[in-house]
Amino acid sequence: MLVEKNVPLQSFNSFGILAKALSMLRVRSDADVDALLSNPSLKAVPKFVLGGGSNIVLTGDVKALVLKVEIMGKQLVGETAKAWIVEAGAGENWHELVRWTLESGYPGLENLALIPGTVGATPVQNIGAYGVELQDRFDSLDAIDLVSGQHFTLSAAQCAFGYRDSVFKHQSIDGEGGKPGFGLAGRALITRVRFSLPKNFKPILGYADIEKKMAQSGWNAAAGAPSAMQIFEWICEIRQAKLPDPKVIGNAGSFFKNPTVSLEQCADIIQREPKIVHYPLVDGTVKLAAGWLIDACGWKGKSIGKAGVYERQALVLVNRGDRANPVTGGEVMTLAKAIQTSVYERFGIMLEPEPVVV
Repeated sequence: MLVEKNVPLQSFNSFGILAKALSMLRVRSDADVDALLSNPSLKAVPKFVLGGGSNIVLTGDVKALVLKVEIMGKQLVGETAKAWIVEAGAGENWHELVRWTLESGYPGLENLALIPGTVGATPVQNIGAYGVELQDRFDSLDAIDLVSGQHFTLSAAQCAFGYRDSVFKHQSIDGEGGKPGFGLAGRALITRVRFSLPKNFKPILGYADIEKKMAQSGWNAAAGAPSAMQIFEWICEIRQAKLPDPKVIGNAGSFFKNPTVSLEQCADIIQREPKIVHYPLVDGTVKLAAGWLIDACGWKGKSIGKAGVYERQALVLVNRGDRANPVTGGEVMTLAKAIQTSVYERFGIMLEPEPVVV
């Protein structure tokens, strides 16, 4: 077990922010975590779990012990009458896993193509795109409690999935009178995730971007349903046209969650803003497109310092600096707060950031 000191984190966060880990341990197996927790000098220190770094904003050097998750491997581990069960190590690249499942004949993750990050982060955020959320394809996961050292497995119900939410984003103490809560934030290190991929494949196509891509490709009902691999390719083309590649322009993907409002709130906004992009949900609420709200406030293409709003998609904040003089976490959060204020003043809606601020 080698604890590295003063490790540069610029290449370990997709924004490309300059910062360092005062100490870092690369986790490549369960045994690495067990060894860490059996070391009296390390067990009690604060810890920060780092996957692909695609959903964080670093505002300074990380003083906690950084656990860089690099557990690899992907395989079919079982099947039922209705589904294949695929398992992947938490350190695997998410997009490459999606590609591998399709090439191996296991459809179901194609709508989640090109979402940045690693497998271990996907249940934390309950990632989603184009009509599919991780919870729709989730089977179970393995994790280790960084306090007790206990190894445990969670089902979908135990993960308490919500919109970009899970048990891993809530504290174990709820903060009100110090009462115990249900959360595992900062406490669990996910080691492996299993996915339930349907044998009876049904493409999910009900999004304007996908329908437009189908039309451009000359696809129609007579051609039958597109294959999972065809949808994967369309999703990749859509995302590449709209979103910047973090390897070229630093970013953390969608920076704000799409807010949900009541039907009454939505009707009130529509009276003032008839063109607002909105999606009715099955629970009777309405999801609003955060990118549209930001764009309507005039932020697309604007900057504060070296933090900017991407010209093609207002939901994405980007690094307008270079590698030697990149954006700072402070600039990113200043821009984010200015956007929140603008949207709130115009629409009465407070946008909630998706990335973790460290």
